[in-house]
Amino acid sequence: MKKVALYRKLRDGKVQCVACNHFCTIDSGRTGVCGARQNVNGRLYLLTYNKAISVHADPVEKKPLFHFLPGEYAYSFGTLGCNFRCANCQNFDISQMFERKRKVDEYKYIDWGKDRTPKEIVNGALSNNCSSIAYTYNEPTVFAEYALETMKLAHKEKLKNIWVSNGFMSNQTIDVILPYLDAINVDIKSFDDEFYRTNCGARLKPVLENCKRFVQEGVWVEITTLVIPTLSDNPEMLSQVARFIKGELADWVPWHVSAFSGEISWKLQHLPSTDPQTIKMARDLGKQAGLKFVYAGNVWDMNLESTYCPKCDTTLIERHGYSVEVKGLKVRDSTCVKCGEKIQGIWK
Repeated sequence: MKKVALYRKLRDGKVQCVACNHFCTIDSGRTGVCGARQNVNGRLYLLTYNKAISVHADPVEKKPLFHFLPGEYAYSFGTLGCNFRCANCQNFDISQMFERKRKVDEYKYIDWGKDRTPKEIVNGALSNNCSSIAYTYNEPTVFAEYALETMKLAHKEKLKNIWVSNGFMSNQTIDVILPYLDAINVDIKSFDDEFYRTNCGARLKPVLENCKRFVQEGVWVEITTLVIPTLSDNPEMLSQVARFIKGELADWVPWHVSAFSGEISWKLQHLPSTDPQTIKMARDLGKQAGLKFVYAGNVWDMNLESTYCPKCDTTLIERHGYSVEVKGLKVRDSTCVKCGEKIQGIWK
């Protein structure tokens, strides 16, 4: 547990957390929505500081990032807690554990995870020959101060920093992480605010505004949309996401349309898994909207995962699951070997 910076003091011992767009007002002894940031006698503490619940060296494609150091590994870690309540969550055992233990006085019985200081995380990345550190598995905004200290040390060691995020962080959080953030994958879960309110306990607009800011600030951005049967598989809604990416971000921002698996979700086990044909439909909608790079996730189809030149269709990067081969891309100048088309990404 460590006192954090992203909050302001209020009257009567209350504090307001400013890490995300919930801006929780928290009474003494209580936590915010995420369950990981607690008011202790008028000061805000991060309960998960130096506590990593999961640590792995993952292919960077697993984040997913397809235009950021392809074929390399990201040292990945996360903590307990989340500021969303997504019914489809697949990491609910760590993100939603506070739903099962709401009382702060019960927190002493929780297994908070492995003791890992920021320096130990960085050393782990170096010893595992990783080129980056990914802040993932749960929403990194809720452990922003722990992430930030790790990011600072990572950059000193020439490691890249990646966030895998729901995009609901505050401008205050963006301000402090921007100097150290190299890439981010943001979930745009739907283009319907009602979906965000009922399925996630959040709102859509801050996510869209943050996506625009990250692109404007020069952070490498990729977008993911989970296609959930009956909830987020409407063709018009998917087209709206694609049009937003092209019109408000850039036509070269990669869009990952991923299949949902009901049996491993938190509260949607009654829903079927996404039909691969629906994923192909979503990919086609992205292409029709003018996006250059649209990828299918969780379908394991090389033709839908590989990167092709948007001008001449040459295979630039061939993917079989997490097996990656750079074939038609000149990494040195980021161009297609056949036609010379500029291919946006961070390749080296």
